[in-house]
Amino acid sequence: MKNTTATCIAAATGFLAVVLGAFGAHGLKHILAQNGTTTVWEKAVFYHFIHAVMLFILAERKTFPAVAWWSFLTGIVIFSGSLYLLAVTNAHWLGAITPFGGTAFLIGWGWLLFCPKQK
Repeated sequence: MKNTTATCIAAATGFLAVVLGAFGAHGLKHILAQNGTTTVWEKAVFYHFIHAVMLFILAERKTFPAVAWWSFLTGIVIFSGSLYLLAVTNAHWLGAITPFGGTAFLIGWGWLLFCPKQK
């Protein structure tokens, strides 16, 4: 993947984090309060946004760390995505999927930690 493509995807992911944060705070406020899942939504946005920033940082590197970048993107989709769905639907079985996204985040961070040549 080219750095420019990775940067565009990172920017879109960050944009989506801001949109979903605002949508949860305003458009879904009543549903999240009714489900008692406001903090779940906020946790999803928090991890989504942190890793969107990391996608951008990694995309701008001269040597593109593909494993870490794809791990973070996968983590956003699975970790935050499952929490977004859980918060809106109150389907608690979605919580069983969330750790797979967390594992993807850990793989990304671990790759950056233990594979210095790939940084």
